[in-house]
Amino acid sequence: MPLNPLATLRLTYIGGSSILIEAGGLRLLTDPTFDPAGAEFRAGAYVLTKTQGPAIGAESIGHLDAVLLSHDHHFDNLDASGRRVLESADRVLTTEIAAERLAGKALGLPVWQSVELPLPGAPGALLVTATPARHGPAHMDRGPVIGFALSFSDEPRRAVYVSGDTVWYEGVAEVARWFDVELAILFMGAARVEAVGPWNLTFTAEEAVDAARAMARAAIVPLHYEGWKHFSESRAEIAGAFDKAGLGSRLVWLVPGRPTAVLSATSGPGRQG
Repeated sequence: MPLNPLATLRLTYIGGSSILIEAGGLRLLTDPTFDPAGAEFRAGAYVLTKTQGPAIGAESIGHLDAVLLSHDHHFDNLDASGRRVLESADRVLTTEIAAERLAGKALGLPVWQSVELPLPGAPGALLVTATPARHGPAHMDRGPVIGFALSFSDEPRRAVYVSGDTVWYEGVAEVARWFDVELAILFMGAARVEAVGPWNLTFTAEEAVDAARAMARAAIVPLHYEGWKHFSESRAEIAGAFDKAGLGSRLVWLVPGRPTAVLSATSGPGRQG
């Protein structure tokens, strides 16, 4: 088993909130969204509109050891085709209430609870730990939502962090204190919907800078910043905020559909894409 938990890490950006994570022989997928561009989803008083289709179709995604589902109740994190992907995965790790709704192979994780995924053909396991997330401002939280920390059993504090839909708040700061995060996949885009008004429901670019400062060694992979109309900040705003903060070299932009080996920030990640 590698000493560095990132030594075998490979990421494939699919689009929106979906990224395929391959590490230690395991294949994990974040919030599956595989519907085509133009798909519309009504959620109460507002409609979510998808503007980009996936770089890889659901039928081509292959075997999945687990889906890391931050929550099940918003279409930009789990659309119609994504629900069918859940059925083909070995397990689904998600919130407790989502697990109740999804039933079957879904396992609900309270915050800070971990589950072990044995490494195929090797000793040890990948630990998946549910991390705190708050889906919007405290007075308009759209949760419940969780994030995930991925670490290997021999070095449980060295982690890859997947934020899920969250803003910057004390819970995320606690993740930064508890884990030595070497790679942070941050759900950005400053998502906004009319029902909540001007409040962002996911990281703004400035909040992502705050997270990057707290996770001082981490390479930063932006996710959830394009592909839907309700994202209010794009790649340009994210890159501009990181450049202004002097942290532009920490960003790793993934090319849709292209598997990419990602190194830790201490190894000098460069901009890609």
